[in-house]
Amino acid sequence: MFIGLSSVESTAQNRVLIPMDGSQTNHLKAYGIIFNHLNEGETGQWLLNYRGGSFLTTESHDIVRKSRIRNVNIEIIPESQASQIIGEVENPGVNMAAINLEAAPNIAVYTPPGSLPWDDAVTLVLDYAEIPYDTVYDREVLSGELSEYDWLHLHHEDFTGQFGKFWSMYRNAPWYINQVQEKQTLAEELGYEKVSQLKLDIVHNIREFVGNGGFMFAMCSATDTFDIALAAEGLDIIPTEIDGDPTTPDVNNRLNFDQTFTFENFSAITDPNEYEHSTIDIEVDLNRISESLDYFTLFDFSAKWDPVPTMLTQNHVNSIRGFYGQATAFQRDKIKSSSVILAESPGRDQVKYVHGNYGTGTFTFYGGHDPEDYTHRVGDPPTDLNLHTNSPGYRLILNNILFPAAEKKKKQT
Repeated sequence: MFIGLSSVESTAQNRVLIPMDGSQTNHLKAYGIIFNHLNEGETGQWLLNYRGGSFLTTESHDIVRKSRIRNVNIEIIPESQASQIIGEVENPGVNMAAINLEAAPNIAVYTPPGSLPWDDAVTLVLDYAEIPYDTVYDREVLSGELSEYDWLHLHHEDFTGQFGKFWSMYRNAPWYINQVQEKQTLAEELGYEKVSQLKLDIVHNIREFVGNGGFMFAMCSATDTFDIALAAEGLDIIPTEIDGDPTTPDVNNRLNFDQTFTFENFSAITDPNEYEHSTIDIEVDLNRISESLDYFTLFDFSAKWDPVPTMLTQNHVNSIRGFYGQATAFQRDKIKSSSVILAESPGRDQVKYVHGNYGTGTFTFYGGHDPEDYTHRVGDPPTDLNLHTNSPGYRLILNNILFPAAEKKKKQT
């Protein structure tokens, strides 16, 4: 039964159901509600494939009040009804599962000092959902601070040290000149001759973080450049115009794909005038397909046998509007068979969303810059998430933020 919030009295017999189907009034803030409820020492369950991946948790005056204030739809149900729902979800004949949620993860965002929240979709939605996080950058990573965190997001960094390959278009722009100078100065202060050398050490530290059980999430250029940097270790793939010295001869025949997380058999693009790092990315061509027809589709996984990819694809819709970025989507033939493809653009051999394991940790790569800004150009105004409270594209980000709370339980059993 549904009880209006104004008439709710807290009782030990009641539970809170946070529906995540089309009835939810604010999907994005709903994640913040359950995340912070866990942060306060409460527990809950993620009902995979039940009403869009709903949450069931303990009732308290605080969660009811916060949900009301944030316009998050909740249903107060008696314990008997909660038991019926769990029974329905755990029925062997249905593709649903109840996953225990325990402690919320400690979150870090790898982002340069002074970056604005709307520069990055993850920090934007973390702030909107009111999920706490810390920011770290090169000094903190090199000093070992990643060990204090469970989950790490990589801001749209260029880990190859090519400053986003903006040289051709923006080399005379003040913002670009300042950005290059800041990164070069930081590299020198930290004892590196080149920015690319610093970034490779950062990649090594992050890889160690994942190998030791950390959860890593990246979007846009942080996805492909992370693996490109690993494959090109010991080589110079940077054009002379950008770093002042020539590239390694025959460099693309010397890349080492054994070092990468998920991408293989790609070539680095060493032309400074080409706004691409490698052949991993799907080239942006706005004339190739209409925005109204650009969608990607989530794969359907077994909730009981494949709970992690199921968690990462929980949504109230199956098809999601596409969006561009410096790394928009990934060529399917450049993805290792050891990785799990979570979403693709049907008929176009484009992978949008991929997940995998490294050591005892995991990584997830999500192509594109902003799920609610189709093209996102330099200088575009920030996205107002108050206008996109039910964004399925942003939900995929928040699935990644929450799933380590369930993964801890999985590790213990």
